[in-house]
Formats: sequence, structure tokens, C-alpha cells
Amino acid sequence: GPDGAFAVDLHDDISARKFMNENKLEDKKFACCIPRYRYTPYWLIKEKKVSINQFRHQRNEEMKEHDNGLLRETVIEIIRNTDLKVLLCPEDQTQMAIAREMINEKLPQDIKQRVVCRDKFWCTDEAISTYRCSAGLFGLEQHSPIMCIGNGIPASVGRFAEQTTKGYMWQDIGLDEWLFDFDNENDRKRYTETILKMLLNSNDSHTKADHARKKVQDVFKKMSAQLALAINSKC
Repeated sequence: GPDGAFAVDLHDDISARKFMNENKLEDKKFACCIPRYRYTPYWLIKEKKVSINQFRHQRNEEMKEHDNGLLRETVIEIIRNTDLKVLLCPEDQTQMAIAREMINEKLPQDIKQRVVCRDKFWCTDEAISTYRCSAGLFGLEQHSPIMCIGNGIPASVGRFAEQTTKGYMWQDIGLDEWLFDFDNENDRKRYTETILKMLLNSNDSHTKADHARKKVQDVFKKMSAQLALAINSKC
């Protein structure tokens, strides 16, 4: 069956609206962007009490510009070619720092004026309420795009060799165009243009996201029916 995150329907509209008002983010007038390292640096999260993995740390440092530099270029093009703002936001607790370092602090000053860099981690309910108000989401995470599609919001997936094959589900639900392998030069070349198209062609993109959501819902129904048969056969 589909990833359970497609079915997440949590919301915290009050917190989301408060954050948006404080940062002058208007409904459907901003895009969300999530950067990341190749490997999640759990050693930076004190609660995890994990020792640094030197191999993964070195790989992260080697690839952070390669990966997040393309996101930064895309943010710049969005600001220069649309009336949208961009919200740099996290899926895990380590991503506020990399958003600041690799994107926000390297932006030209005129671009930075329309970029909001979230500095506090959020819970899933507030994140989804914010995504629902956005024009769409792009970046290097998987579960936030899944939750976006589950709520009918356009979202792309950026992946690389260190990740699992999970990202390829975008092909299964008709979102091939919004799936990017950051280790593939042809995918990298089409990235910025495709994200701009996704955000600018709002009606088409929302229709596409809704079709994908319906495909997922159909598979959920088939999975549930099969599960019911299996359970009943044991009773």
C-alpha cells in the first residue's frame, strides 16, 4: 500500500496563520523549499545522543553545495520571475541551519528581501497547514512532498544515491515530471525551469496533484479491502 504519510490530515491553522502573518506570507503567494544534507546529521541533535559519523559528515560537506546550490539558484529565479515569496522550512531539526548557511546567507540582498527563513522547528500539524496555504513545495525531502500531494498541493521530489528508492513512487502516481535525481545532469538541467512551471501554472499543477492524490486513494482502498479479506479469513 501507499506510504501512510499520504493520509496525514493533521492541521494547526492557528499557529500556521500566526507565523504567516508575522512574516507577511499570503495565501498561494509563496513557495516552500526544504534543503538537506545527503545524510541526516543526527549527531547535531542533542536529544539523539549520537556520535558523529565521520564518513557521513565528510560526504555531507562534499555535496552540500552541489545539492543545495541548485535549490538556491531556483529560489533566485522564482523571486526574479514571479511575484511569489519563498519560505525556507525544515522537515527535521537539522535543516534550519543548512537553510541559513547554504541558501539564505548566500542570496543577493534584493532576493533575500522576499525570502523567509524559518528559525524554529515545527510540528507536522503546523507544517501541513502552512503547505496547504502555499503555491507548492520543492526541495530534497520526501515526506513533506508526500503530505502535500495527500492534501492536493503541488510538490516535487529531489533525490540522490544515498536515499532509498522511495522517491520513485512519483513515477507510479503520474508525477514523473516532478521527480529529480540530483546525481543526474539531465535532471539538474531541467530542475529550475520545471519548478517555475509547476508554480506558475497553478491550475494545471493543482489538477495534476489532485489526480495523483486520487490514484493514491484508490490504492489505499484496494489495500484496505485486501487487508479486510486477510483478517476475516483468520477469524
